[in-house]
Amino acid sequence: MTLIETIDRLRTAHLMVRDANEWDGLSAALTEAYDANDDDLIEQLQPPFLQSWRTVTRYVLRDTFDHAGISVTEPVDPWGIAVLTSGGSSTEPLLCVVTTPEPQDAGTANLTGRRLLTFSEMMTHYAECLEPLFAKQRA
Repeated sequence: MTLIETIDRLRTAHLMVRDANEWDGLSAALTEAYDANDDDLIEQLQPPFLQSWRTVTRYVLRDTFDHAGISVTEPVDPWGIAVLTSGGSSTEPLLCVVTTPEPQDAGTANLTGRRLLTFSEMMTHYAECLEPLFAKQRA
């Protein structure tokens, strides 16, 4: 399986769960909840948001990643989707970018110093994370 085929399947699998506007809407709503310090709304939105990304990667895309020789394990970062490993190299796609290098409490998914990605940004980031794994396979 090639990198392009894997990225196509990755995108398609996530779009089967929600369209891009829904993913972006969830990301925006969660960001607004954090900005407003609305713990109830955060508690309502965050778990399904994180779990959706993780479930698609771990279960829906299992055969795709197996066929590509990539193992999928639990994320380390609270905003991570999964740790992807192939040929001794690992990467962890994150649902956010670090905007300020402030330390984050281990295991807590707050947004201090981070910005959630849009669906399009996430797909680009995911592809960037996968590329070295495929390069390692070709080497």
